Amino acid sequence: MFSADECRAVYRAIFERRDMRHFSGGTVAPEVMQRLLTAAHHAPSVGFMQPWRFVRIAAPSLRAQLHALVEQERVQTARALGEREDAFMKLKVEGVLQAAEVWAVALADGREAHVFGRRTLPQMDLASAACAIQNLWLAARAEGLGVGWVSMFEPSAVARLLQMPSGAEPIALLCIGPVPVFYEEPMLQQERWAKRAPLESLLFEDAWGQALCK
Repeated sequence: MFSADECRAVYRAIFERRDMRHFSGGTVAPEVMQRLLTAAHHAPSVGFMQPWRFVRIAAPSLRAQLHALVEQERVQTARALGEREDAFMKLKVEGVLQAAEVWAVALADGREAHVFGRRTLPQMDLASAACAIQNLWLAARAEGLGVGWVSMFEPSAVARLLQMPSGAEPIALLCIGPVPVFYEEPMLQQERWAKRAPLESLLFEDAWGQALCK
């Protein structure tokens, strides 16, 4: 059993985790980065398939090419938002060029061979990789580092750029590193783009839409 202080630390990391877009450059010590990746690798996975793969983006030229792909998709996303295009373009949505570290996270090739837990729910490979990212995210917050999950890119373009094998699929660019300050609340809520739904509105009992009994 965890002590009361240890429990509070776990919940603090959960409630103070933020999707960061503002970074201070700097570096992440190799041993700290190793701890974060180890935390990710200890995530649960359906059928213990461990579908996650991590690619460090070390070359500045490669990071610039990734940023260009993200910017291209940012413009396309803005256009798809219609009347919210201008408001969206004012938001800062990534820190690819400013973060100390950038890592691509991908689903491994050969995932179709894993049937355990995926026969009717093949998307559980993605769910498993998301658990790995969340582990890393919480560990980073505990280490005082920010993480931003960038998903604005064309997966096939990123796969080609990073020379991924056929069947591998990039799902995230993780910006990791020191930040000027952690947002007091989620940035999109802070910018009045969206707000967290009340928990009660998402809980049902026995049937969809049937209120949870208290």
